[in-house]
Amino acid sequence: MNPPDDRLTIYGSFTSSSSYKPILYLALARLPYSFRTVNLKIGVQKSPEYLAVNRWGVVPSLRHRGLTILQSNVILDYLARTTGHFEPAAEQQRWQAREWLAWEADHITAVNAFDTDAIVATFAEDAYVNDNRREIWGTEAIRAFMAKEFVGDHVTMEVREVLDHYGDIIVRARYDGTYDKANLPDELVMTSYFGISDNRIVSLAVIFNQPSPY
Repeated sequence: MNPPDDRLTIYGSFTSSSSYKPILYLALARLPYSFRTVNLKIGVQKSPEYLAVNRWGVVPSLRHRGLTILQSNVILDYLARTTGHFEPAAEQQRWQAREWLAWEADHITAVNAFDTDAIVATFAEDAYVNDNRREIWGTEAIRAFMAKEFVGDHVTMEVREVLDHYGDIIVRARYDGTYDKANLPDELVMTSYFGISDNRIVSLAVIFNQPSPY
C-alpha cells in the first residue's frame, strides 16, 4: 500500500458515508486521485496491511506527498488547504468552515455511531427538537427520544448538502435504518434545521419536505 507520493490516494469503502465526503470533494474539484477499496464486510480494515495505513482500523484515509491523513473532516481540511479548492478567501470564513467541520464531526458522527451519550452532549440543556410535529424539550427528553428513535432504530445520516443561512445550519441528508419504511420513498432525504449557540444545538427541526409548487 505505497502509492506515488504526489498522487492523492484515498483508502475507503463505497458503503461508508465518511468515505463519501472526500470522494465528493475530489469529484467536485475535478482533481485526479486513486482509490483503494477497503472491504469492510470481510474485515480488511483490521488487516495488518491496512492497520499500517490507519492505526485505528477505520475509513477513510488519505496518503499524499509522504503524509498519511486520517478522519474524514481532517482530510477535507487538508485538501482545502493543499489544493485551494473550496477554501474561503477571507480568514473569518475559513474559521467558520472549520467550525462547521468540528461541529458536524461531533453530532452527525455520534448519530452514525449510535452513541446516545455523544449525541446528547451536542445539545444545550434547554434545547428542543421538533420531529414529525412533536416538540421534545430538554436533554432528558431528547435523550429518551434519541435512544429510542435514532439509536434504537439504527438511524444513519449520509450528508448531501449543508447551508449556512444567517447563522442557522440547514443539513439535507439521506436517512436509513431499521425503522418502519412503509409508505416512505426508497431514498429518504430529510432536512434538519439546526440552531446553534456556544457550539451547542439549541433547536433542531427534522422535516421530510415536499416539493414546492412555487
